[in-house]
Amino acid sequence: MNTRCRALLLAALSACVSLAATPAERYRDDVKLLAADEMKGRGAGSPELERAAGYIAGQFAALGVQPAGVNEYFQPFTVTTGAEMGPHNTITIENNAGTETIPPSDGWTPVNFSRSGEVSGPVVFAGYGISASEFSYDDYFHLDVKDKIVVVLRYEPDFFHEEPGAKGRFTHHANLIAKAINARNRGAKAVILVNGERPDEGEDQLIKFGSLSGPDDAGIVMIQAKNDLVEKWFRRSGKSLRLLQRDINLSKEPQSFTLSDNFTLTLSVDVERKQAEVRNVVGYIPGTTDEYVVVGAHYDHLGLGDESSLAPDKIGEVHHGADDNASGTAGLLEIARRFAEDKSEYRRGLLLMAFAGEEIGLLGSAHWVEHPTKPLDKAVAMLNMDMIGRISKGKAYVGGVGTAEGFDHLVKGLAHHRKLELDFSNSGYAASDHTSFTGKRIPVLFFFSGLHGDYHKPSDTWDKINAEGAMEIVGLVGDLTAELRGADDRPKFTKAEPDPHSGAAPSGSGGGGYGPYFGSIPDFAEVPNGVRFADIRPDSPADKGGLKAGDIMTGFDGKPIQNLYDFTYALRDAKVGQTVVVTYTRDGNPGEATVTLEQRR
Repeated sequence: MNTRCRALLLAALSACVSLAATPAERYRDDVKLLAADEMKGRGAGSPELERAAGYIAGQFAALGVQPAGVNEYFQPFTVTTGAEMGPHNTITIENNAGTETIPPSDGWTPVNFSRSGEVSGPVVFAGYGISASEFSYDDYFHLDVKDKIVVVLRYEPDFFHEEPGAKGRFTHHANLIAKAINARNRGAKAVILVNGERPDEGEDQLIKFGSLSGPDDAGIVMIQAKNDLVEKWFRRSGKSLRLLQRDINLSKEPQSFTLSDNFTLTLSVDVERKQAEVRNVVGYIPGTTDEYVVVGAHYDHLGLGDESSLAPDKIGEVHHGADDNASGTAGLLEIARRFAEDKSEYRRGLLLMAFAGEEIGLLGSAHWVEHPTKPLDKAVAMLNMDMIGRISKGKAYVGGVGTAEGFDHLVKGLAHHRKLELDFSNSGYAASDHTSFTGKRIPVLFFFSGLHGDYHKPSDTWDKINAEGAMEIVGLVGDLTAELRGADDRPKFTKAEPDPHSGAAPSGSGGGGYGPYFGSIPDFAEVPNGVRFADIRPDSPADKGGLKAGDIMTGFDGKPIQNLYDFTYALRDAKVGQTVVVTYTRDGNPGEATVTLEQRR
């Protein structure tokens, strides 16, 4: 054990929750500790997340749970935690008047998901940067933007909101990622965003760098500039940004044009990705064979808030994450205590895992299933607790009952004496760590007490946790764990379709979550270029087209797919009944599939 690990464990042991407390009191104390102000929301890459890892490992050590990581209890991996502006950001203008250099302090800023690099070219105005067939509107109609720098307005034309109830609600075309993808797919070198006039917005404000959600790298240089700066450029071509925006909204027609031939921009954008090492915490209680049951929960949260915060005006404040997911982590520790004290001889071992990186893409579980610290084929089932602390009137949700034969009857039988009213979902896919195991054909069960108004806000605090209700779920998870550890036969994995009317947590994308039905489950572990499928739903369009789990999609309907955002927007733009060509790689070999999209199920 290295010095750093030993220090963390000693610090954690000194803070151990008393084993003499009642289970509910002990559970509440664990949540209170993990969600304390001093833990600063346990953000990815933070010292406080390291403290939480040390606490969990210290509890495992105190209980006699065996280390099962790469380095004692820990399995480290690297994640991207955000972006910072580097020192080399400039705009250079070249025209008949000479050369002018503009620093960011003079009215512009890079966008945090911009690609870094230097690009030069003529400048084109492409309206709102939107191609929307449902509105018979295309800013790029008859506009050549290849190898050019495109200026686009934020938001979307006013007439997109003329339908009753649509006022104030933007379509997906207004999303900045969608604008970047549309420009990139048409060959543009860069995108310059400009606010334009918004009567309800007041002062022309630049978006704060780092506040936008999106991929690490959108595949194109992208900045935002203030209206006054762009107006100066347009006046050189006898145009007005304000009047062009007005004309689009009044005429419902694009007003795109190319700026004068003697006007060229060079954009130098320097965005540095912040990398950090985070760690899964893994412990093991042996059985009499080498098979094992996994019980897991993620222990990270949003730190001081980021683009995932649902209280954007409170970014910078501690997002405590008591329910999400100190509640599941405290449940994991209770499972560890129960089986550490249980001297019965079970056929199967118990692998206890606290995952990091869940909030930024299920990264901890995705890393573990690709780099397992125990043979993956010996895992017979995975039980996941995520947000189990806000039980109301005994209501809770269990997902994954369709991932193994007999799971539904097993859960119902063991829950019979619990003070729980359970809602069931067949699907093994949702926005939590068990999804990574479903993709590896391991049966899963997912335990969840429901969404609430404090989700992803600073107000998700320990005092709102229903410890007694949560312990009913923990007790059920423990009973199921005991049953699965002792059963003669391992559960048989079955593919399960989602239940569209179930009250359980939202399921996996099925192909982006919008637009027509495609039928893929994305693997959230990053690949250099494309989207890897964790699974393909049976009898789905993707399945009928011959796509398989593990394929990496690189193109969809002629559009390059570099990341999940590309796929999401490509699918949104497609139509039910449309036949598309999907390009992919399988085991390093390129392939092509023809897929006919269907109505979303």
